[in-house]
Formats: sequence, C-alpha cells, structure tokens
Amino acid sequence: MALELPALPYAYDALQPYMSKETLEYHHDKHHQAYVTNGNNLLKDSPLAGQSLTKIVKAAYKEKNQGLINNVGQHYNHLHFWQWMKKDGGGKKLPAKLQKAIDSDLGGYDKMRADFINAGTTQFGSGWAWIAVKNGKLEIQKTPNGENPLMHGAQPILGVDVWEHSYYIDYRNARPKYLEAFIDNLVNWEHVEQMFSEA
Repeated sequence: MALELPALPYAYDALQPYMSKETLEYHHDKHHQAYVTNGNNLLKDSPLAGQSLTKIVKAAYKEKNQGLINNVGQHYNHLHFWQWMKKDGGGKKLPAKLQKAIDSDLGGYDKMRADFINAGTTQFGSGWAWIAVKNGKLEIQKTPNGENPLMHGAQPILGVDVWEHSYYIDYRNARPKYLEAFIDNLVNWEHVEQMFSEA
C-alpha cells in the first residue's frame, strides 16, 4: 500500500489571508509530495511496506530509521495538518467534550492557547507543536523535524507545522504571528474533536 498525496480538503485560496494560495501550493504540492515520493522509495524494500501508517511511524522511531522518521513521519503529520485547518476556523467555540478536557487538563482555553503558541515559538529550528492525549490526559508537546507524539507514546489531536516553508512566504520570520493566526482563524475544531474521541 503506497503512500499517496491526498487533494486538499479546500481550495488553495480558501485560507487567505491567514495562509496564502502560494504557501499552500508550495507546501502541499512540493513539500508534502516530496515526503510521499521519498517515503515510498524508502519503503520499497522494507519489511514495513504494507503496514498501517501509524505502525510504520512508530516502528521507524523505535528502529531509529531517520529517513522514515523524516518522510513517513512528515506524511502522517501533513495528512492531518490539512484537515486541522478550515476556512473561518479557529477561535473559542469548541465542541463541549473537547472544551471540558481543555479546561480540566490544560487550564482552560486562554492558557492552552498561550502554551500552544509558546511551544511552537520555542521549538528550535524545524518541527511541530501539538496537543496530544497521553495516559488519558491532554498535554501540549513539541517535537523536532518530522517527529510526532505517536513516536513518544501519545496520540496527537492537533498539530501545527513550524517548518519555515509553512509560514515564511506569508509571515517571514514572525513565527509567533503565524501561530496566533493559526489558532485564532484556521483550526478545524471539529477535526480535533474527532481525533480526540478516537484517541
């Protein structure tokens, strides 16, 4: 079962002005496509070929297979990243079950927002900031490069890409501004809720 690049769940210009058409074209069509191509090449002769994506991601990390961590990890991350955004997303109107968990585990929406932005801002170099479920509780995490919470025994329910290709066209070096725009205007809380209910 080869890795495949899915179409975006919205038009390339749907997330403007918070994420430009140009950013999505480069990020989805070039960067995500490269992870798919490289991941398929690396999996060709691997005993992991044909396994589920989550199994491959976890095994790659366990086996310290950097090529698969980078490419298949990034494929997993991006499959969800596109789903974690929508036109007119973000803001404080969260599904009730998710809101309750954020209140009890992360100190409420405002603290979660500040901690999530901080995790993304302080991730040195390339990587991701996350809300993940670990041991039945929500926590905020950050990972370098293509790593994700699956590799660290947790289930991601929201992630934001802080590689420069995700924001440099639109925000230059102002990563905190990009993170604020993401959580305030782009997050698809329904997809987050869905992943939370499956975690």
